[in-house]
Amino acid sequence: MSYIEELFGLSGKTAVVIGGTGELCGAMGVGLAKAGAEVVIVGRNEEKAKEKLEVVEAAGGQGYFVPCDVGDAGALGGLLHKVVEKSGKVDILVNGAGVNSPTPFFDIPEDEFQRIIDVNLKAVFLACQVFGKHMVERGEGGSIINVGSISGLNPLSRVFTYSTTKGAVHNLSKNLAREWAPHRVRVNVLVPGFFPAEQNRKVLTPDRVKAIMRHTPMYRFGDKEELVGATLLLASEKAGNFITGHEMVVDGGYSAMTI
Repeated sequence: MSYIEELFGLSGKTAVVIGGTGELCGAMGVGLAKAGAEVVIVGRNEEKAKEKLEVVEAAGGQGYFVPCDVGDAGALGGLLHKVVEKSGKVDILVNGAGVNSPTPFFDIPEDEFQRIIDVNLKAVFLACQVFGKHMVERGEGGSIINVGSISGLNPLSRVFTYSTTKGAVHNLSKNLAREWAPHRVRVNVLVPGFFPAEQNRKVLTPDRVKAIMRHTPMYRFGDKEELVGATLLLASEKAGNFITGHEMVVDGGYSAMTI
């Protein structure tokens, strides 16, 4: 075993990736599998899950798909039961389900506001309850990676409800990191900058893209594969063992800029 494999290898670990049928979390899931973890792709779209699992298997990794309504505590409990029954345990949880909307503040209907809260915040809260309890009671530690956002650090225009939910996810993660540190369960936030994906393409108008580029020192969007290194660091029991309550920003320098 090489030094890098010893430091970042995840052989023998089981990783549950909620939102793994999407572009960003899909890449994170594939990266975890390539590092040796058995990856459970969680979502609603079986066809997209099959695409991700084909990449995993082509790279020599292992994984499977479990459909789940992640906004329902009972369904998440059932998901945990299925994974434990098949894989024996859960070592790593990625919470990455998310939706967005560009609706102006005064025009946001209550049902849209609630829908975004349910997916972006409530689902994270429930998954942390269900899987965090499993990790704490199992007594062997674990890593929870909640996917945050640059807008969770500094509010962005045109994504009011999304920014609100992501700010709450950041705060929730820090609170859980404090609560569960004695149990060796680490909770961190992976904070992507601007990565074109299904949920944000509709707000990336030409004017907005220009504004983003002016504020990004690397003057480009991120590539989904560029989230994998940070994911492995936060997931690794060895390399990331003293990292908890951290907001790990991957944004090409966006958050370092003022004017």
